[in-house]
Amino acid sequence: MSNVYNWHLGREMSYPYEERHPKWQFAAVFNTNRCIACQTCSMACKSTWTAGEGQEYMWWNNVETKPYGGYPQGWDVKVLKLLAEEHRRQEREMMWEGKPDGARAPYGMYKGMTIFEAAEKGYPQEGERVAVGYLPTEAEWRHPNIYEDTAVGAQGKKGRLSYSGDATLPEHKVWFFYLQRLCNHCTYPACVAACPRKAIYKREEDGIVLIDQSRCRGYKKCMEACPYKKPMYRAATRVTEKCIACYPRVEGKDPMAKGEPMETRCMSACVGKIRLQGLVPIAENGQWKEERKNPLYFLTRVEQVALPLYPQLGTEPNIYYIPPRWVPRQHLRQMFGPGVDDAIERYTHPSRELLAVLQLFKATNKILFSYEIKDGPKVSEIMLNGRKHEIYKDVAIGYGRDGQELARVSVEEDVIERPKQYLNSI
Repeated sequence: MSNVYNWHLGREMSYPYEERHPKWQFAAVFNTNRCIACQTCSMACKSTWTAGEGQEYMWWNNVETKPYGGYPQGWDVKVLKLLAEEHRRQEREMMWEGKPDGARAPYGMYKGMTIFEAAEKGYPQEGERVAVGYLPTEAEWRHPNIYEDTAVGAQGKKGRLSYSGDATLPEHKVWFFYLQRLCNHCTYPACVAACPRKAIYKREEDGIVLIDQSRCRGYKKCMEACPYKKPMYRAATRVTEKCIACYPRVEGKDPMAKGEPMETRCMSACVGKIRLQGLVPIAENGQWKEERKNPLYFLTRVEQVALPLYPQLGTEPNIYYIPPRWVPRQHLRQMFGPGVDDAIERYTHPSRELLAVLQLFKATNKILFSYEIKDGPKVSEIMLNGRKHEIYKDVAIGYGRDGQELARVSVEEDVIERPKQYLNSI
């Protein structure tokens, strides 16, 4: 095992391969507060990539209802349980310590073990393990959103739903939320670490994780090791497949792209405008280059409203989430780490710049590399959660790889009132 630096954990960790990073990293931010679980993203991916024989139960992109839902069923609960058992056996605690320390430790330091470290020091399971994990059953793969719209019951009524409708912001007493998932194209992928055939690799040009199907033999080691359970076995071909991040579109080879990097199918099909995809340049030390005007860098590193999913697992995932503001914080801290409280506070009371950048979500199907905010006049004042907010008619402009303008959106759009004589016309 080698030592690599994981900025989600704020420390070095053990990983089977030495430190190596791509020139650019495929990444995205999902705003869970906007998702309506229409599954348009899932169907866009399904119709493009997994409509063949043996792919009937494959959903590379899925939207699942938390806390009960999961695809495969119970994936996160089972992984966390296995990791917690190793901590108890080794008399360790899964805890975070210390204060945020700049770009190298924005969430403090994770003192527990990752899935790699727990396997390194734990009991072997069917031989030597690279990462703590498990292999889901076939039945667990059957539903991309089992328990859809199922909320947590009222206190003291386990297993029973509450029908009182007692739910008020910022926290609902009865709650659920939608979690949008695809392959995280991790910086330290567990699937890459576990593959005995070395059939899985991370592309140097954009960090997208792919499976060389000419080398794959369907051993399912990647499925067992990946904590997010995004590699999937295809019985018809006896090899494993996974999300490929629509890399032809990212490369600009889609006919609609005209040579420009383009968002993936799931991103561009999103109805709720919850997704913002991009490419982040990587520095020589493996960290994200400081590019203040890259929208992904701004959301994750500057404003820090977007957080990684289960950072304690140690894979350094590159899909980030703006947490749902109505969900109990203890649940969210386990899911997104200790940065949850600050992230929700900043999202609930957004800065002028953040409010403008949020308008760029799904403003174009091309990948944005930078943005500019042009100040506009003050148009209104509102009260939000007991605070006064001033709204400005600022304009957010998104630019492509070569600096060309790709999107221009206003924070406050003009309201056009239909003349009275045309009220009933279409």
